[in-house]
Amino acid sequence: MISLDHSPVHSDPKVLGGTLVFRGTRVKAQTLFDYLDAGDSLEDFLADFPTVNRDDATLFLKLAREESYSG
Repeated sequence: MISLDHSPVHSDPKVLGGTLVFRGTRVKAQTLFDYLDAGDSLEDFLADFPTVNRDDATLFLKLAREESYSG
């Protein structure tokens, strides 16, 4: 499981009912996966959600990839 201690995403019951979001935003982490699954680029996602910074998005993808390989 992805550790949320040093992650660019977090879950807070007071923010979107505890849905995993990028820190400091209300952008669901799942939205990044949805964009990529639909064939959109990371650039498209970042343009549509400017409150998410590139480093956080790429770190989240890296952590998710590592999790999928270890699980």
